[in-house]
Amino acid sequence: MKSVLFHYRVTLGLFIIGLVISGLTTFPLRFELSVLTHIFTRSASNHTFPHGLARWIQFVDSGVRETYSRFPFFGYATDWLGFGHFVIAAFFILPFMNPERYRAVLYIGLAACGGVILVALICGRLRGIPLYWQFIDCSFGVFGAAPLIYCLRLTKRTENVA
Repeated sequence: MKSVLFHYRVTLGLFIIGLVISGLTTFPLRFELSVLTHIFTRSASNHTFPHGLARWIQFVDSGVRETYSRFPFFGYATDWLGFGHFVIAAFFILPFMNPERYRAVLYIGLAACGGVILVALICGRLRGIPLYWQFIDCSFGVFGAAPLIYCLRLTKRTENVA
């Protein structure tokens, strides 16, 4: 039972840390995009990354730079996005502490992971996001669901032992 709980907490702890790190990356968005633009434009000339991906990163970087310089308050939206990640991560502390009692939080997390895929595909198309980037966004839902499913399976194993 202790081994199952250990694996559960390590997995869910990594999931929580991933949410927090993801939230933190929303704050230095301009800097991150300028670094990515530099990396991808160099790599595109060396054919390391697809040229279309390099162009997309440059386009997004240009859009964020222009928007932030003229309308800096738009950055406030990504500040709230980061904060939202922190709040979501905080909800997972409950099942981290008591897996059996708060397993419903894991189901809600799974539903949210499914929602990530829907939003990426529906809104991505409406907003003109390239399909390959929509798939990258969808991967967050898929990779987020995997540890939650694993934790749910571990929770069932602890119920069978008790």
